[in-house]
Amino acid sequence: MKLDGRRESTHVEDRRGMSGGRAAGLGIGGVAIVAIITLLMGGDLGDVVQNVQNAGGLGGVATESHYEPTAENEALAKFSRQILASTEDVWSQYFEQTGLGAYKAPTLVLYTGSTSTSCGQGQAAMGPFYCSADEKLYIDLSFFSSMRSQLGADGDFAYAYVIAHEVGHHVQHVLGTLDKAHQQMARMSKADANRMSVRIELQADFYAGMWGHYESALFGSLEEGDLEEAIRCASVIGDDYLQKKAQGYAVEESFTHGTAAQRMRWLKKGLSSGDIRQGDTFSVPESQL
Repeated sequence: MKLDGRRESTHVEDRRGMSGGRAAGLGIGGVAIVAIITLLMGGDLGDVVQNVQNAGGLGGVATESHYEPTAENEALAKFSRQILASTEDVWSQYFEQTGLGAYKAPTLVLYTGSTSTSCGQGQAAMGPFYCSADEKLYIDLSFFSSMRSQLGADGDFAYAYVIAHEVGHHVQHVLGTLDKAHQQMARMSKADANRMSVRIELQADFYAGMWGHYESALFGSLEEGDLEEAIRCASVIGDDYLQKKAQGYAVEESFTHGTAAQRMRWLKKGLSSGDIRQGDTFSVPESQL
């Protein structure tokens, strides 16, 4: 991506170095992959902690009194601020032009290890996530390193897709879609709630694709290979891919984010159409997801 001279968002809280805990053994990147796979296989946060401990991933608790980000980490922080600024520009213009009203941008929280959120204690092991209760997206930047080393997903547009996906959840929240879906999930069985979760995640993928569509149109920043990076990333974070990587087979009933094929399909659809009306994953028959 060509981002030279692009503005950086001011809707950012930098909490790096304020963590109350450190990850050792696996490193935060390895811990994140263990956690993601555990959650995809139907485990809860207690299972995450147990599996990470069994893998030698959690060390002692310590408070960092002095923090010096590496040059790579600082570059990723700048990149993240620029991508967030791009999502602000794209979604503000789209909302205005389509009569959706004023777009209220989310806040990006950069942290290391763990941090408090209105949705509970956030952990690097959870990977990037969005909390609708405080309208903030949380990212430990070491996740991008784990994408590269553990999943083979690399490239600036792949990283941008991760951020745009979390912003996609914020768009769902602003439009009322996310809260409605969560209310319905609270009354469902676990299997049905998982299926609803897949629809939520696939729509966030579609919205990430929509952002890429207008990012390219407005700024001409996409370069050869960028789209392939994002599509490759979507393919290796599919539930089926991760479960097969972890245990050799996939359990469809436990899927919460969608298969690799589904994630690629909805990302591509958003990239090609740029039309929010084509991203209604909730009314599509399950066989067509």
